[in-house]
Amino acid sequence: MTNNLDTIGKQALAHFTLKHNARERALPKSRTAIRYCANSIRATHRQEFAQAQTLLAQAEVLLNEMHQDLQDHLDIYYAGFVQDAQKEFAEATTFAALVQGRELPLADALHLGWPAYLNGLAEAVGELRRYILDQLRQGHVDQCEQLLEVMDDIYALLVTLDFPDAITAGLRRTTDSTRGILEKTRGDLTTAFGHARLQRSLEALQQALQQPIN
Repeated sequence: MTNNLDTIGKQALAHFTLKHNARERALPKSRTAIRYCANSIRATHRQEFAQAQTLLAQAEVLLNEMHQDLQDHLDIYYAGFVQDAQKEFAEATTFAALVQGRELPLADALHLGWPAYLNGLAEAVGELRRYILDQLRQGHVDQCEQLLEVMDDIYALLVTLDFPDAITAGLRRTTDSTRGILEKTRGDLTTAFGHARLQRSLEALQQALQQPIN
């Protein structure tokens, strides 16, 4: 009859206690990082770019801490909640760069894996749509055209990355959603441009009618 069950129990208890504590430390950091990223996106929509960058820096600190905390617990690191925070960070960072006309930071520079980075970039397209609609309401048409081209370029990139979901963390599904967002935005802009042209034509006609006849 085995007589080492007590040793096994103690070792298993120590192992799982260590993992549980690491997970409990990391989970709130993930939630807080996601909140920072969401607030950064809102700040970018308001064109409060300094505030958006401050929030991203705070989120990045937490992402780095999670990476350090979970180095010896890769099963927990890849359980999903860390990648959710990374994806939100990629979305907020790329959205801020695109709105300001800056070069996109690369995945390595952000210390992100490609699945989190690309899914975040794809979701930034949705934020670009919201930004474009806000700009349209304010009459800033020129930037809207430029951002639509950016959305088109992002989608063109994403469709070339046709790999299994197990590798890309569901990028194909996100890409399909991006296509729908792109087409809706293109339709909205086409309608807005048509209305703008019509308005200009009516104003030109009104001015012509007001001119005295010689």
